[in-house]
Amino acid sequence: MIKDLISVVVPVYNLENYIIRTLDSILFQRYKNIEIIVVDDGSTDNSAKVIDEYAQKHKDVVKTLHIKNSGVSVARMHGVLAAKGDWIGFIDGDDVVEPDMYERLIANAKKYEADISHCGYQMVFPDGRINYFHNTDKTRIQDRAMGITDLLDGSVVEPGMWNKLYKSSLFLDLFNDIDMNIKINEDLLWNYYLFRKSQKSIFEDFCPYHYMIRTTSASRQKLNKNLIFDPIKVKKYICDSIDEDLKNAATAAYLNTCINVYSTIACADKDVRKTFTYEKNEVRQAIINMKNKISLLGKKTKLLGNIIIYLPVLFDQMYRFYSKHFQNKMYE
Repeated sequence: MIKDLISVVVPVYNLENYIIRTLDSILFQRYKNIEIIVVDDGSTDNSAKVIDEYAQKHKDVVKTLHIKNSGVSVARMHGVLAAKGDWIGFIDGDDVVEPDMYERLIANAKKYEADISHCGYQMVFPDGRINYFHNTDKTRIQDRAMGITDLLDGSVVEPGMWNKLYKSSLFLDLFNDIDMNIKINEDLLWNYYLFRKSQKSIFEDFCPYHYMIRTTSASRQKLNKNLIFDPIKVKKYICDSIDEDLKNAATAAYLNTCINVYSTIACADKDVRKTFTYEKNEVRQAIINMKNKISLLGKKTKLLGNIIIYLPVLFDQMYRFYSKHFQNKMYE
């Protein structure tokens, strides 16, 4: 590995209209010791041509890989295996990073002797609205246990891969543990294994990563079996492998996910609810099986869990009304 080199892995699938903007934002980083590895995940548009032409113009920095369509986890894996850097970062192929992101992340990693350095982000909507997560400028030093707990809680540590910088040594043997068939919540699964191997991580709450929301982006997919079961599978993997002293945090995260998934199906359109009746009942049964752990949840989620267990018909009616009148739908 090349000392202090940052390898930035960019998975791409059908992003011909966005990828140049993304790559430019990496190329123009103030921290210059960077290589960019663009992995074309079997795109069917002109993405492959666009990134090859870009790499030709910037041969000293950019390399491209082309694989058959296998999903973002496999694309990232290929990028990691090709990386030469001491440090590895990931950026989605339609997002943008501000010029100081990697400069500040690697400075924090060195200052605090951390294995993972991460930051906040801003969610940018098509109408120009921006939500910041959270831009407080606070710094949080995390040992292994705190890093995992914060990751599972989700209020401080975003489970995405894209606002973080990792020591490349953390990825050793990682792909023996990762289920590459997971399509949703795969970022959380990767981060769980990486934070488990990390002795120290450092979080600085500034927001240089622009997470761009598009109507066709992966974050806005229609309800399907992967969206229902993959988040639950990921939390189950974590529950089954986590250290005993962190078991309660993992169990609470698992129950929260089951309740959120059940709620999403309950407030979906009538045809969708009918399609996923069996899956909805399976999720409810998972909640019933863990009812002795409901006490680990916060007040609101605990109440929702108990209503799902004991009064499911009432829950469905109440939650559909609440979702329709007071809350934006999670999936459109």
